[in-house]
Amino acid sequence: MNEAHKMQRVAIFGNAGGGKSTLARQLAALTQLPLHGLDTIKYKKGGGAIPHDEYLRIHAELLRSEQWIIDGFGCVASAWERFAAADTLVYVDLPLLTHYLWVTKRLVKGLVAPPEGWPENSPIWRGTLNSYRVLRLCHEKLTPRYRQLVAEMATHKRVHHLRTPAAIRLFIQEVRQAYHPIR
Repeated sequence: MNEAHKMQRVAIFGNAGGGKSTLARQLAALTQLPLHGLDTIKYKKGGGAIPHDEYLRIHAELLRSEQWIIDGFGCVASAWERFAAADTLVYVDLPLLTHYLWVTKRLVKGLVAPPEGWPENSPIWRGTLNSYRVLRLCHEKLTPRYRQLVAEMATHKRVHHLRTPAAIRLFIQEVRQAYHPIR
């Protein structure tokens, strides 16, 4: 990956509990691009949502930046604006059962320490229950739209459709090699 082709604006998206935030942190560390997790933008300390207009204003400001990694959903309108503005789309599309298992794993770990990237003092139980509610809905409603999006965008954007944990690990290895080649 030469300098002219390196990622500048990266949208990471997919269903709840798929490891998007972990992937985003790893990608930001490797590329030195600024990372913006939408959960920490959309929600205040304690887990309450900020006013929607305020979220949309903050999101629009982020999109005007030259470089970013944005992880998360936000809302349908902002998601599709982000996908249009990104030069690189990273779609985490794991089997639904994996998402359920990883949400449960995050809950168990969250009982000991708050999940990294969550708004401060956000209740782990409420967040987990919300994730469980969202999983099936996202799988039925958004997954087909996401799959269509990445198929259409593959002709003019960098698209990484990650379907397995192994594919996620391989993607990170490829980015590491591109940004930090062993000489």
